[in-house]
Amino acid sequence: MWLPHRCDVPWPFALNPPGLVRCTLVWKVAPLLHQFRQKATRTQMSAKVQHENELMPSPPDESVIRARLNTHFLKWLGAVPESGRSRLIVTTLRDDPGWDGKVRPIQGVTGPEGSVLAVAPGHAHLFDNVVVDDVFADAASNGAIALLEARLGVPVSFGLPIFRWSERVPDVPEAGEWFDADDPRIPEWLRPFTGGVLIVFDEDGAYQAGVGLKRHNDICREISVGTDPEHRGQGFATQLVAQAARRVIAEGGAPIYQHSGANDASGSVADGAGFPDRGWHMLEIHPGAPGDIRG
Repeated sequence: MWLPHRCDVPWPFALNPPGLVRCTLVWKVAPLLHQFRQKATRTQMSAKVQHENELMPSPPDESVIRARLNTHFLKWLGAVPESGRSRLIVTTLRDDPGWDGKVRPIQGVTGPEGSVLAVAPGHAHLFDNVVVDDVFADAASNGAIALLEARLGVPVSFGLPIFRWSERVPDVPEAGEWFDADDPRIPEWLRPFTGGVLIVFDEDGAYQAGVGLKRHNDICREISVGTDPEHRGQGFATQLVAQAARRVIAEGGAPIYQHSGANDASGSVADGAGFPDRGWHMLEIHPGAPGDIRG
């Protein structure tokens, strides 16, 4: 919107030369000036955003995250699944304590790119004349425990969760705050996590939802999430998982997420937080009392 301006100007060609003629000029300068100022403001804002983006590190390319994941496979299993092959790796890596100090002697992954099953040397004899693909197939079948026990010749407990990782975190709000694991305000279930704890409290300080990071090695962090039943359905889990993944990636790591195939709610959280289901599973077997486990 613009308004006409009034002005007094000398008018040499007026009918009354000795005086001043009061005239009304309808200027178009006002709207032009307004447009100029708008353009200048947009230019300044664009320059500011560009400057801020230059200062903020860009998310790494997906191939960088996958390279980090492959490094995790090497540190965890001693080999990378590749070329559609199935491999049994006997390695002392499976004698090392895990994120919580527990030893897990038999672990592996299987997916479209191949399978790797890593076994501690003390349990290698269980796999004499055993085909790796058959072990993964047994674990995915009905009556899995009986099949695995028949194949390995010992009682077992096992788990076969869906294995996911994130290469690109969606732009969702950050809802949580990071706390030390020994902070007296955090719930008991989050205290064992060695890689960081992320929590949402309400305005009265009551726990609503939280994430714990399992530090598997210097590259990989596994994200676990739990929401108080009264606060489910508000999006806290997805926001926290995405926030945690964003931090892991920014710190040079690879975020992973695992859940039971029967847990649709956990799968939905993973999907929303940027952890697609790529058809991978993690297998863990413990020679000993039968049952279902996951670590």
